[in-house]
Amino acid sequence: MVQELPNPAAPLPERKPRSIGALFRRRPELVSLSILIAICVIIATANPTFLQASSLVDMARASVVTGLFALGVFAILAVGGIDVSFTAIAALTMYSLTLFVINIYPTAPVALIICIAIVGGAILGALNGRLVHTLQVPSLIVTIGTQYLFRGVLLAFVGTVWLMELPPQMVDFGKASLLHFDSANGATVSLPLYFLFFPAAAVLTWVMFNKTMMGRAIFATGGNADIAARLGYNQRLVHTFVFAFTGALAGLAGIIHVCANRMANPFDLVGTEIEVIAAVVLGGARITGGTGSVFGTVTGVLLITVVNNSLVLVGIPSTWQRVVGGLFILLAAAFFVKRQK
Repeated sequence: MVQELPNPAAPLPERKPRSIGALFRRRPELVSLSILIAICVIIATANPTFLQASSLVDMARASVVTGLFALGVFAILAVGGIDVSFTAIAALTMYSLTLFVINIYPTAPVALIICIAIVGGAILGALNGRLVHTLQVPSLIVTIGTQYLFRGVLLAFVGTVWLMELPPQMVDFGKASLLHFDSANGATVSLPLYFLFFPAAAVLTWVMFNKTMMGRAIFATGGNADIAARLGYNQRLVHTFVFAFTGALAGLAGIIHVCANRMANPFDLVGTEIEVIAAVVLGGARITGGTGSVFGTVTGVLLITVVNNSLVLVGIPSTWQRVVGGLFILLAAAFFVKRQK
């Protein structure tokens, strides 16, 4: 019996289009993007001033520090851990460095100050990674301990006084404008130069996860650490690198926070950990690790920023921000549980 071969010139069978539900299950970050678009439409309909350039620039400015934190937290979640010490790293780095510049090296160039902040944060983050790998305990426990340790060192040995007079080069960096224009009410609106650090860090993180072996090792470790170790991935190196990367972004976020606010407060950034973790989770990353994307993380940051900065425009008191954020987290959790089943 001769089997008839398929005709290569025959048209390929048509694929059935994917349903919207299947697309959302496969790309959970699209859920956050849909919620973000819906909220923007609702707010813009209720109050058209939301679409004014001044409002958009304000939200872009407000997203920088949260975004840098979130990219680092995304890396930690991808490896299967969780970090709550990044704000303490940022506070210790930014305050110590500002104090050093004021008292020891007042003419330090801004580029050097930023590099020192990144390196200092990376060292503190690497300490977290080594402790997690050496002690073999959940990273949440380790980072709770180091959070108290870093803040204790800051307040006990470095200082508790607000630094209101920054060196002029740090003030100028905080005021440097990428673009500026006059709004409808005559006020001058400017997009700060430091905003570029957020998209630059997002691109760097995307390249790391999608184009390097370290990115594969991070996702493999988050998916199943034992299998990743059998495949030859150095778990100590992976944990040290991921936490150092998060610490570096935290140090950068801290020094940008100081320059943007033109003051160094050792008590700043306390309590923002949950908000940052919420942004990453809303972007599609799972606490159990092995999943997530940079696009989803950026979407989650924008969603949290819009909620925090725009509820007042539709008449919702600012005290309801955490209520709305909590509801979003619960909805995201319910969606991800259903998706996993």
